Amino acid sequence: MTLSGEAARWISTFLDAQAAELDAAQNTLLAYGRDLKDFAGFLEARGSDFATARRADIEAYLVSCEAEGLAAATRARRLSAVKQLYRFAYEEGWRADNPALRITGPAKARRLPGTLSEAEVEALLAAATRHGRSPTDRLRNTCLMELLYATGMRVSELVGLPASAARGDPRMLLVRGKGGKERLVPLSEPARAALAAWLTVRDDAEAAKPPPQKPSPYLFPSRGKAGHLTRHRFHGLIKEIAVAAGVSPETVTPHRLRHAFATHLLAHGADLRAIQTLLGHADVSTTEIYTHVLEERLRELVLTRHPLAKKT
Repeated sequence: MTLSGEAARWISTFLDAQAAELDAAQNTLLAYGRDLKDFAGFLEARGSDFATARRADIEAYLVSCEAEGLAAATRARRLSAVKQLYRFAYEEGWRADNPALRITGPAKARRLPGTLSEAEVEALLAAATRHGRSPTDRLRNTCLMELLYATGMRVSELVGLPASAARGDPRMLLVRGKGGKERLVPLSEPARAALAAWLTVRDDAEAAKPPPQKPSPYLFPSRGKAGHLTRHRFHGLIKEIAVAAGVSPETVTPHRLRHAFATHLLAHGADLRAIQTLLGHADVSTTEIYTHVLEERLRELVLTRHPLAKKT
């Protein structure tokens, strides 16, 4: 879609401000950009634009999104992008009003997150030590999987870890999460061992680079544009490891391993507030969904294993 010069200026200036002032992640900025371009195209088809759109235009856009069959979560995200754009425009004096101020979006369906059993995770960790074309690949894969399950990091946090965070056989890792917020996550003994083994090989490979190449600052370096292993590559890698482990690849994603981390901690008696801190959730209500996962499992256990449970 080709945007008018004015619409493009609004979006680019807004995104620059989000990056500079709020330290918004690249993935967040890309999502905002896509959503706002779609909204700009809708307005243009109605003979309007960001500067002249009224509340009725925004509401009509939401109706059209629903008519397209977009999920409630997608529609809520698009409205969030529009609301933030107009809040920024009002603060910058581009508009004298905020037409999105009183618009409420669709409620997001609260779905229970999919997770993995402890046995499935153990199979994945074991498969990571065997999967890879070379010993170096296998050490990297083992380190990735051990770190992900030991810390519950988001995949973007994992692949973007700086090598400096792993120096000195750390008991804790400093992780930079959403909005630039930092948190400390403890490492298990297997994760520390995998990290130390990988760091040794990784450092040797980086030191052997011929000039003018410089050593990468990342723990998991790559020759790609990002400079480190990408989210997409790791997503494919974890599917390969799932196949090697005999676990259905449809059920295995980096985010599901994050869910497994939280669910298994909760099942073993961890405090919900501690899990909130480890996951980097701003609000404990986000973490509370894991209690529902545990409740479902306990209910199923009682209904299927209790001696007085009804036989059907």
